Parts: sequence; C-alpha cells; structure tokens
Amino acid sequence: MTKDRSTSPLLTIFLTVFIDMLGIGIIIPVIPALFFEDSSGFFNPTVSMDHRSILYGLLVACYPFMQLFGAPMLGALSDRYGRKPLLSISLVGTMVGYLLFAYAILTNNLILLFFSRMLPGFTGGNISIILSAIADISDAKSKAKNFGLVGAAFGIGFILGPALGGILADNTIVSWFNHATPFWLTAGLTLVNLIIVQFRFPETLKEKSETPVSLFRGLSNVGKSFQQPALRTIFAVILLLSLGFSFFTQFFSVYLIQEFDYTVKNIGLLYCWIGIWLAFTQGFIVRRMSGRVPSGLILNYSILMLSLSLGVILLPDQSFWFYIINPFIAIAQGITSPNLTTVVSEQALATQQGEILGINQSMQSLGQLFPPLIAGYLNTLNSNFPLLAAAAFTLAGWLVYVFIFRASKRE
Repeated sequence: MTKDRSTSPLLTIFLTVFIDMLGIGIIIPVIPALFFEDSSGFFNPTVSMDHRSILYGLLVACYPFMQLFGAPMLGALSDRYGRKPLLSISLVGTMVGYLLFAYAILTNNLILLFFSRMLPGFTGGNISIILSAIADISDAKSKAKNFGLVGAAFGIGFILGPALGGILADNTIVSWFNHATPFWLTAGLTLVNLIIVQFRFPETLKEKSETPVSLFRGLSNVGKSFQQPALRTIFAVILLLSLGFSFFTQFFSVYLIQEFDYTVKNIGLLYCWIGIWLAFTQGFIVRRMSGRVPSGLILNYSILMLSLSLGVILLPDQSFWFYIINPFIAIAQGITSPNLTTVVSEQALATQQGEILGINQSMQSLGQLFPPLIAGYLNTLNSNFPLLAAAAFTLAGWLVYVFIFRASKRE
C-alpha cells in the first residue's frame, strides 16, 4: 500500500462492510422463523411445513438470482465510473429493500416479501465493489491481509447482527417487538452506511476502463469463466464451495428449528458465537498468515477442514455440541474466503479487478441460487439432506482444487 494511515480508505471500507454485514446478520435468524415458527403469524396454521419449506427456498433463491444479473453490471460500471457512485446506488437499493420487507411482514403480503428481496439482490453488488476497491489499493503482499480485514468486518457484524436480530424479533423481551422490527433497524443502519460512503469513502479507482456493461453479463460471465483455461478450474472450485456453503447457511437455521426447537433468539445467539470465531480468524489468523504462507497452499488444508466440519454438524443429538463444532466451520471458512479471493484476484490485471471480481460474484451468486431451490424440496424429505449436500459439494470443491487446479499450476 502506498497511502499512509491518515489517508488510507481501509477504515472507511471496514466501517462500510461492518454496517452492511450487521444489517445482513440481523435478519439471519428472522426469515427462517417467519416461515417455520407458527407463532410468527405470517402463515395460516393450516399451511403445511412442506409448502412453507418450498416457499422459503424460493424466497432465499430470488436474492442471488437477481444478484446474478445486477452484481456484474455494478462491477463493470465501477470499472468505468468509479467505486464510490456505484457503491452508493447499491446501498440505496438495499435500504429500500429492507423497508419494503418490514412492511410486507406487517401486512402479510407474500408477493411484496419476494419483491423486497429481489430489489436489493439486483442492486446488491456492494461487496464486489468493496473487494475491487481493496484490490485497487493493495499490493501482492498486502492483498490477502486486506481481504482478511473485510472478513473481520464480516465477522464482527456477524457477532452483533444475529443476536440483535433475535432480540428485536422477540416480543417476550419488549412487547412491541415483532418480526418486522429488525428490518426497520437495518434500513436505518444502511442509511448511516450511505452517509459514511458519501463523506468518508475516497475514490480508489486509479485508471478507468471501458468494461462492457450488459444485463446478461452475469450469465455470460459464467460461460466466460469456463472458456478461459486460466480461470476455468478456479471458478469451478468457487462454484462448488459456494454451493456447499449455501446449503449450510440457508438451511442450518431451518434444521435448528425443526430438529431442536430453536427460537429466533436461540438462533441469533448461536450465530453470534459463530461470528466471534469468524472475526477472530479473519482479523487475527489470516493477517498473521498473510505474506508468510502462500494463499494457494493454505487452501489445500482449509477447504478440507471446512468439508469435514460441515459433515460433523449432523452427528450431535444435543444442541450444546453446536457451540463446539461451529467454531471449526467458522475458522475453516474464515481462512478459505479471503485466500480464495486472493487467488482469483491474482488471475487478473490491475485494470480488470472489477471485471474479474464481478465474475467471481457471478459464480457465487450461481452457487447461492440453486441450493435453496433444491434444499426446499430435500428438506421435505429429510431435514438432514441439505446439510449432507453442504459437506458433499465442499468436498468436491477441495478435490477439484487440489488435484486439478494446484496440479496444473505445479506443471
């Protein structure tokens, strides 16, 4: 990095990601409870759990489906017009989405509920823009460390967000709290985030480029990633890992509700515990590893650890074990994510960072799209099946990485 601490945008980037993740974390325990807890009141008690499971999968899938179209457009536009204006547009869409979701809960409007997730999905390219900004200001040695800083902000937001969401949705704590309350707060936090970006986020793009912009760029990105030999294998790894981790994140809460009778507050507290370990991993372990151990080598072990940890999550018959097993998942994912982003970023020129990370976001969106559609049906058969799929896809990602991608690099 060439800038000193007084002018470095890293602090503003950290605050931006933290507030964004805090908003995301707040809603994590709420949406599954809205669908699977009878006390939520959103569905008539006569609506079967199988029907709710399928609807829940469709609702979760609509966000990455729209992100598949929107995120690459924002990434390409940020290469052309700068990171700051496109990040602002993304945050406006996110804020409006939260407001509409809260209103949809209060009015029991299922159609509006879907629309309110689709809108921020389309405009939700803020993380890919943030990653592009970090790539702008980082050199080869500091890149993994700075990506890890984003992960630390994710982790801290993950500590506070789910616990706060679980509390705000629990009317036994405060009588006027309900499932819409967390979304009013997240809308306010996103407004604060937007203000911070306007006044404290410096433009990091040094050299603008005429990256093509297209509504269907996300779909073409998927095809492009498999057409280029240098990208084909690593993006296959990203897709498999995204599929695996999405099965886990999108249906672990459902598993806790159905098999262990977790309440929205219990889910929030468990995810808070996971967030503590995620923040520790990306704020301390990753930064200690950065520049000392190559990212490519780290992934040999962290992806395997993630797969094994996801498989073990199905073994406990008492819920206290989740507080022991989930830290291993958090550590493995916390190490894998920034190092994998580093490996992807290294495949592109400085003028292509927004484009290459846009492709990266497209692959992740594709990986987040199919699991809820599939898991919604799998869950009607057996609540274990989505988590089994999580471990299987992650293991497949590790096999492709070690025996194809790394092997080709050695050759």
